[in-house]
Amino acid sequence: MTATKVKSFLFRVLCGFLFGVSVIAPGVSGSVIAVIMGIYGDLITIVSNPFKNFKKNFFYLLPLGIGALVAVALFVNILDWMFTNYRVPSFLLFVGLIGGSVPSVLKEAKTGGPFKKKYIFAIVLAFAFALTIGILKITNESLTSDIPQNILFPISGALAGISSMIPGMSISMILMVLGVYEPMMSATKNLEVWTMAPVGICFVVGMVLFSKLTKYVFDKYHSLGYYMVTGFMSGSLLTIIISEVRLPKDALGYILSALAIIIGVAVATLFNKLGEKFNVSNNE
Repeated sequence: MTATKVKSFLFRVLCGFLFGVSVIAPGVSGSVIAVIMGIYGDLITIVSNPFKNFKKNFFYLLPLGIGALVAVALFVNILDWMFTNYRVPSFLLFVGLIGGSVPSVLKEAKTGGPFKKKYIFAIVLAFAFALTIGILKITNESLTSDIPQNILFPISGALAGISSMIPGMSISMILMVLGVYEPMMSATKNLEVWTMAPVGICFVVGMVLFSKLTKYVFDKYHSLGYYMVTGFMSGSLLTIIISEVRLPKDALGYILSALAIIIGVAVATLFNKLGEKFNVSNNE
């Protein structure tokens, strides 16, 4: 294995690690991570047709899977501790991460051509959709409390898989709205395989099926698709700010909150630089 391929492998392990964090971190979109790291195009091409060049695709996805599993194993308890003890700074960290990702998404949008006025409607629509998901999460303990778990969990997995292919949409937010986020986090902590398996299987099915439509949109309407992503991201950001961000009670709280935002933006910028430097396309 050449040095370039080793760097690419390790880079995709890092990407997978960040994907794993995005699954359990409220408001963070794994697809946006893929965009700023420069692998979204490759990823959606593979997912939309996983059996074409199967061996090549498998070895491309393998480090992503390794990184994601490591992240979930490490962070499922760490994030729980962060949100329990430093809730506002923790959410502000992800606000900074999402906000710091916007320039990368806008840069990608501009590669498809100049901005057009008709894009405004699409941006507003995406913003409204993401904000609606957030409002449902804020105002309802669960929209699905009357649905049996053996039906709800697979459906939730499929919907989460669909949302995973839309940059700007957060898997964890979808699971929260459906009332299965906490049960799934508990199942993950306790390694309850029979609880996680239906969600995981339906997640993959939903992701693969919906990725074909997503790929078509981004291939045919590149700029429109990415400008809509900014709408999804903005809606998610506003949701987090409204529902979770409160003014600190003391000087330490202000310092931690400011540091969290700065770190989030800095990390997003670093991700983008790493993507430009180390990413090697699956087509190369």
